[in-house]
Amino acid sequence: MQYRRSLVAGGTYFFTLVTHGRAPWFAHAPWVDALGEAMRHVRQTHPFETLAIAVMPDHLHCLWRLPEGDADYATRWMLIKQTVTRCIRAQHPGAKVWQDRFWEHTIRNDNDYAVHCNYIHFNPVKHGLVAQASDWQHSSFARFVAEGIYDTAWGVSAMPRMPIVSPGE
Repeated sequence: MQYRRSLVAGGTYFFTLVTHGRAPWFAHAPWVDALGEAMRHVRQTHPFETLAIAVMPDHLHCLWRLPEGDADYATRWMLIKQTVTRCIRAQHPGAKVWQDRFWEHTIRNDNDYAVHCNYIHFNPVKHGLVAQASDWQHSSFARFVAEGIYDTAWGVSAMPRMPIVSPGE
């Protein structure tokens, strides 16, 4: 079976990337930092905007918006994954860091965007890593609070609803 990716130039996408064998590489701050640095480096030559993100010990979720006329998120992820793998292999030679593929979903509308932002920011609570979303440091939750989208008490028990706002508003 051939996998077909959704390609919408200038689109907004939700991604899930998982580590090989669910190894907890990102439970270690240096590798979270390496991921962030890799994303910033790739963004210089292949622009994209990270709208929301949560980095978990063994996977990450994020929302990206690509520039008008550009739908090549696959190259961006390939470069990011290669860079992070090189960093980790510098200390762990031969380590297999990532699953071969990643999952993507094209965001269709403002409600879809809100649902995926909620999912991303609630994920650390869902996995039992923290009691509330504001306790997870490796996410964009604090930015959403600063922008007035979430209250600091959002995401304490059951996943609350986020107001529907357009990306970039």
